[in-house]
Order: sequence, then C-alpha cells, then structure tokens
Amino acid sequence: MDIKKIIFTSNRPWLTTNSLYKPTSILKTIPSWYRKMDRFMKNPQTNDFYIGQDNGKMPTWKACPAVFDVMGTGYTYLTPCDIEFIENNNELTIDIKDPKYKDFCTPRSPMEGFITPHGYRDSHFAWFADWGVQVPDGYSILYTHPLNRFELPFYTVSGIVDNDKVLLPGSMPFFINQSFFGTIPKGTPIVQMIPFKRDNWESEYNIIEINEMLEKNFENSKQYRQPNGGVYKNQVWEKRTYK
Repeated sequence: MDIKKIIFTSNRPWLTTNSLYKPTSILKTIPSWYRKMDRFMKNPQTNDFYIGQDNGKMPTWKACPAVFDVMGTGYTYLTPCDIEFIENNNELTIDIKDPKYKDFCTPRSPMEGFITPHGYRDSHFAWFADWGVQVPDGYSILYTHPLNRFELPFYTVSGIVDNDKVLLPGSMPFFINQSFFGTIPKGTPIVQMIPFKRDNWESEYNIIEINEMLEKNFENSKQYRQPNGGVYKNQVWEKRTYK
C-alpha cells in the first residue's frame, strides 16, 4: 500500500518535535471504556459467555471491526493543558491552566441559523490549533468530532479543508454539554482528522430480482455469520497505519 505523508507545522514558538501534546495518531487515544469491553456477551451473574444457536460465543459491538476502524482512523489534536469550565449564573467561563495557551480555547457568539445539538448550550466556544497541516496534492482533510466518543462533554463541529493548498491552522467551533462544568484534562482529543483523496464520483442504481436478492443475502450470511465472528476482520479488512 502506498504511504502518504502528513506534515504538522508548529504555530507556537515553544513547540518542538518533543512536545508532549503534539498532533498524533488518534489510535493512541482509544478510550478505556472501549479497551475494557469484552468482545463477547457474558452472563453478569455467572461471568460465563453466552452461547448462540451456532454453538459460538455471541459477539458484542466490541467485536465489530467497523467500530474500531472508524475510531482509529486518522489523526487528532490534543488539549495542551487542563481547561476548566466554570459555571456562574448559568454562564460558563474558561480558566486555561497554562497561560501560554490563553487563546487555545475561546468563547464565541451563537451561530445564527446553525442548529444547536440537542443537550448542548447555544453559546459555544472554539479550539485554535497549535499546528498547521499539509497533505499531498489532491488530498483534503475531514475535521470532525472524535467518532463514537459520545462521553466527551463537548461536540466539535465538522468541516473539510483542502490542506494541500491551505496550510495555516484555523479555529474549530464546538458546543458544550448543558450539564457540564469542570475540567477537560490535558491530552484530550478534540477533533478527528481524516485525510482523503479528492475524487469526482457519479452514481447509478442496480435493481435485482427478489430471488437474486435472497441468494445474495444467504451467501453473505453464510460467509460472514460464523461462530465467534472475526471473518470480516480476518478475510476482508485492510489495516491502515497513521504514524
């Protein structure tokens, strides 16, 4: 597989390649709740695995490679220091614990016409990246909230940037959960950056008869619904690396 290179350029005078919270593979930030989950369902009373009709163990979502794949794809920016959100009269103020990063997180006025996610405050904030990004010609980056990271008390707004042409870092709006106040610790992933090649696409539709449809579904189940699972990961999935 062809290896592409992403280049992160420092945007603070004190940053070096040894900086602790520089951009990194998001695979390194897989949360503990994911790591601790069993791949197969257990009886909570006996701690024994449930056995299905095929005499195999019954997989949980942890056994789904698609879930892991999306959480480990691309890179991330990390909070460079602790950031405390203090509530006073239903308003949040920010206390950034390292004065060098006083502009890393800033308040923003509500975005008129933009729907506030359910359960989040209308007034929101923005992250400011410490590092610029450059990718090869013809590539862009999808910036989005860390995928499947629903436990994070913020929600970063998504966007796409043609980072083969635009190299400067920018701000990334985010919303705060209505019930949250406290500290977002240093090293927290704040955005997922997924490089992709810009291609033009066109669509078409393939309408098949019911017998062919049933046969395809049967063959699909026969191939992938094996006892204990793992067929897709072992036979189909291609590993990608983000170093």
